[in-house]
Amino acid sequence: MDWKRSRCASEPQKSEDLKMRFAFLQEPPFCFTDASGKVGGCDAMLAEKIFAMSETTAFTPVETEFAELLPGLADGRWDMTTGLFISEERSKLVDFSRPIWSLPDGLMVAKGNPLDLEGYRSLAGHPSARLGVISNQIQHRTALENGVPPERISVFTTQAQAAEAVATGMVQAYASVAMAHRGYIARRPAALADVIDVPASERLPAAGAFAVAKGNDALRRRVDDCLGDLLGSRWHRDLMAGFGFSEADVDPLL
Repeated sequence: MDWKRSRCASEPQKSEDLKMRFAFLQEPPFCFTDASGKVGGCDAMLAEKIFAMSETTAFTPVETEFAELLPGLADGRWDMTTGLFISEERSKLVDFSRPIWSLPDGLMVAKGNPLDLEGYRSLAGHPSARLGVISNQIQHRTALENGVPPERISVFTTQAQAAEAVATGMVQAYASVAMAHRGYIARRPAALADVIDVPASERLPAAGAFAVAKGNDALRRRVDDCLGDLLGSRWHRDLMAGFGFSEADVDPLL
């Protein structure tokens, strides 16, 4: 495909539109920095590809924490965020691109799953078991909906903090996207942790997308046009496969 002639580069661009500040988290396989400080991951590399295709002159990754992603869009600290689960509540605050993945929740637990946890409800059934979540992530609400008492939920700021809490026994499980747990463990071979997929009866796989500020329709349209060219392409399938996604994970996006 001739990327320069793709739909996302078809509209004339103003000079002030040719820069992109991309907010990301340390959350492999979606986004992370390597030992040299270079940003990688399937979300970050997809975003960078989009803005190369749309002839953006400067793509600038900006590391932040999860709780700052949406406020940072609102006050202009960045132009687009890494993928987030689409929800009615979030859609009142920001606009979303077309979905870039659809994924189930998972629990990170100690190696061997000593409590034989199967999901949120089985954890709720253990009176002494605590669950870790990241501030403002959807898994907090999902845990409450599945019977986990609020007093047995510990809230953390980052993936690394929540994973460390599992390792030290501060919590018995950490709820997030199952693929994020696997990405974290894959980059840390010494981590004594396993991942439990949350059953669909507790949480169906949900779609995630890039988020942009309300009213930035030109950017959202440009991103969607590029995604229309990229999603399901050989480049995209190879990218996702390199981060552990299967063909079946990509097909629902088309």
